[in-house]
Amino acid sequence: MKIGYVRVSTQEQNTIRQELLMESLGADEVYIDRMSGKSTDRPELKKLMEYVRRGDTVIVESISRFARNTRDLLELVERLSAKGVEFVSKKEAIDTTTPSGKFMLTIFGAVAELEREYILQRQQEGIAIAKAQGVYKGRKPIERPEFPQVVKLWREGRITAVEAMRRLDMKPRTFYRRVKAQP
Repeated sequence: MKIGYVRVSTQEQNTIRQELLMESLGADEVYIDRMSGKSTDRPELKKLMEYVRRGDTVIVESISRFARNTRDLLELVERLSAKGVEFVSKKEAIDTTTPSGKFMLTIFGAVAELEREYILQRQQEGIAIAKAQGVYKGRKPIERPEFPQVVKLWREGRITAVEAMRRLDMKPRTFYRRVKAQP
């Protein structure tokens, strides 16, 4: 069975090009994630990894759609291999059933990781320049009008910090930073 995997980095990006490729390659199933590839903690990728069986082939448009760093890529492909599943990346023409395909997978994985590092470096450089010019102020804080009332309940001991964070939809670090800043 041919299993396709499609990933775009954001909800707004379009998956049609990758989906059409999967259709043209005869994919029987297609799993689609709309989130960053920096982590392998992606819901559809997890489902795919559980679903595949011996003799299946996982097809991706490019390795950068499957994994963003060499370690994750090699680990995912190793998990597939352990299940008797082949891996094919169309853009890089990689087929893990051959020794040269495994070698090329390692090389291209390293290149994809390097490319990602360059993107992050350029992004940080751009932000630094914008900050120096007074253009970049960072992300605007999300206003929570109910913040003072919830913090009051927490300080009075009527609710726990966990409950306060849940009500405000805040992570602990943000919650405590905002509490500390509040008079």
